[in-house]
Amino acid sequence: MPADPLSDVDYAALADFRHALRRFLVFSEGHAAECGLTPQQHQALLAIRGAESEQVTIGWLAERLVVKPHSASGLVDRLEALGLVERAVSSTDRRQALVAITPRARDLLARLSETHREELRRLRPLFTSLLARLD
Repeated sequence: MPADPLSDVDYAALADFRHALRRFLVFSEGHAAECGLTPQQHQALLAIRGAESEQVTIGWLAERLVVKPHSASGLVDRLEALGLVERAVSSTDRRQALVAITPRARDLLARLSETHREELRRLRPLFTSLLARLD
């Protein structure tokens, strides 16, 4: 069954939603830069920290960042050079390196994440309203 055609109102809602997302991303990019991180480095640290019990490999990180494994590997190399992540050989598969954030990265990420959580809480009514317009 074909979807209903989009109306002018639908296009406006989609445009407003994309605009709100972009504004949040600009906010995020700016705060990451203030901490000396690129947006991708920030996202990588957040993904690693948020992995909970997941063992973070380059492949897992590439999947979470929606990049190729060689790109994730280069990103981890740069984060390691900054002292923000460490690699260790997997005890179950010596071909795999496991990636973990350092205490320095934890502190940096905690500050960034608190700021981001506050901004998302501030934006919640706007995003809720925008999502409701898409129904």
